[in-house]
Parts: sequence; structure tokens; C-alpha cells
Amino acid sequence: MTDSTRPTVPQDFSIQVAENEGMPSRPNSKASPTPVARTRRLTGTLTLELSKAPEATGGIWSAKEQAAMRHPLARLIARTAAIAGVIASLAFPVLAQDGTGPMSENAQPRSYGSGWVCDLGYRVEAADCLAIDIPENAYATGRSYGSGWACRRGYEEAGGTSCAAIPMPENAFLRSSGYDWQCDRGYRQDRETCVPIVLPDYAYLTDDTLGSGWTCERGFTASSGACVPIAVPENGYLTNADYGDQWACERGFFEIDGRCDAVALPANAFLDPASYGPGWRCQRGFETVDTACVAIDLPANAHLDRSGNAWRCDRGFQLADGECVLGR
Repeated sequence: MTDSTRPTVPQDFSIQVAENEGMPSRPNSKASPTPVARTRRLTGTLTLELSKAPEATGGIWSAKEQAAMRHPLARLIARTAAIAGVIASLAFPVLAQDGTGPMSENAQPRSYGSGWVCDLGYRVEAADCLAIDIPENAYATGRSYGSGWACRRGYEEAGGTSCAAIPMPENAFLRSSGYDWQCDRGYRQDRETCVPIVLPDYAYLTDDTLGSGWTCERGFTASSGACVPIAVPENGYLTNADYGDQWACERGFFEIDGRCDAVALPANAFLDPASYGPGWRCQRGFETVDTACVAIDLPANAHLDRSGNAWRCDRGFQLADGECVLGR
């Protein structure tokens, strides 16, 4: 008896419920045809149907059997309706916010694809395009995130609700970015003010906004806020370098004790521009011996190396007692 009235759950999961469920059953006569229970489809994915008609049990269901079938079904219907409501509440605003529903007032079709977007100065709220409260000295950005507006050039956001003018001291101008200021030429920034630059003698203005705003002329160096002459020795010249040596010796001279002495060039040598060494180098085929250039005595089966001031054995030979002998 229990097995004959237990609901079955097919695989298609559509929900079907007899419209006369819960109505009292009545006996069926042999003359009348077997009534077919009409069903209605509910939203959902589960199909619930009776495995046997009341005729199978003589047309009578007990109250216990009816309650066993009715209570789980009622809970299923209520649960399905609640889920459908949540899905609908989430889906409809998304469609509206994406601009895929009916086009709202103060909106226009998208320039690409389908749907619509709010006009500049409006923002999607539910299914409508509502005006953005743009403060004075601001403009609409057209972005769907953030406040929807930004301050104009020369103004900065104040409290997230208004745009206030950027305060600028005297002798200053607004930077090209529009978000900061810079002192005029001849002035330097001192906290929130622009103070005049005091130029020492033999100095000129620069565009450096972080330093003193001036630099010394050629031949002078900065010292204690003044420009003092650079002492260049005889046979020396200015390097014009901002860092390091301020002067260097002319070609043919080398520095020693703050002066430029002439290079003593030995025979078979030439001036070397390297900043280290004696200032000269031996010609090819000669080697340095003390302060002179001596001709290289090239042994058999040897050749000058890349520098030209030394030699090495030819390929296949090796050095032995100052000579190049055939290798084994």
C-alpha cells in the first residue's frame, strides 16, 4: 500500500501537480470512464507525479497517505517560489544597469553593440538615468564609477562635494597639469610662498626649481653662496664639468702638485692621452725600459703581440729560455 502511493522522481525534473490535489476522493463506477488527473506545470526543474491513480487503490487514499504526498510538495513549491524570486530580483537590476532593457529617458543607443547608455551628466540607477549632482567648477566624466565628475583645471576637490580654487602665492603660475603651481622665473619656492632669488656676482638663473636657482659662469665655482674664480695653472684649461676636476692639463703636459709640467718625451715614443701613466707610450716594436723606449729583440718563430710593445711565440711553438721552440 505504501509503495503504490509513493511519488516517483523522473530524470527530466519538471514539476507537475494534479489540480484536484487535496480534494476528497470519490468512488468510481464501472460505467464512467477513468478520470485523467489534469496537471499544471510549476517553475522549477523537478517533476513530481503519482505512480498510481486512485483507481489502483479502489479510489480511496487515506489521510496519512494524502498528508505524506501534500506536505513535501508544499515545501517544494514554497522553496521553488523563493528561489525564483531571488533570481528575478538579481537579474532585472543587472539588465537595467547594463543598459539592455527598455531605453530610459536621458539615454541614447550605444555607439557599438546593442543596448543603451545614459547621456553625459546622468548615471544608471535601477532602470532610469538620473542626473548627477555636479558642483560648480566641475565637469561630468562619463564614467560609471566614482563620483561621476571631476574638478576643472585650477581647482581641486574639497570634501568630495565641491571644487575649490587651488591657492597660489604671488609671483607663481599654474602648472600645465592644472593640479599644482610653480614660481615665476627669478623666484624660488619657500614652503607656500615664492621668494626672490638673490644672484651673486658672475652667476645666472637656471630652471632648477629644487636648488638655489642659479649657477656660476664659466671660470667660476660656487662657494658659500658666491661665485669665486677657478685657479687654472699655466698650460691648463677649464673642463666645464659640474662635478670632479674643474681644470685639466693641456696635451703634452701632466698634472703634478697643482701645476702642469711638460711631458719628457723619449725617443721612439708618442704622447699618450690616458690620464694615468707617464703621459707617453713607446712606438710599435719598442718596449719601455725605465724612462726610455728600447727596440724589441724579436727571437725566431715569434711575433709582436696586439699592443706592439711585446712579443709572443708563433702557433705551434712555446717559450723556453727566452726562445721559441717547437712544442711536443
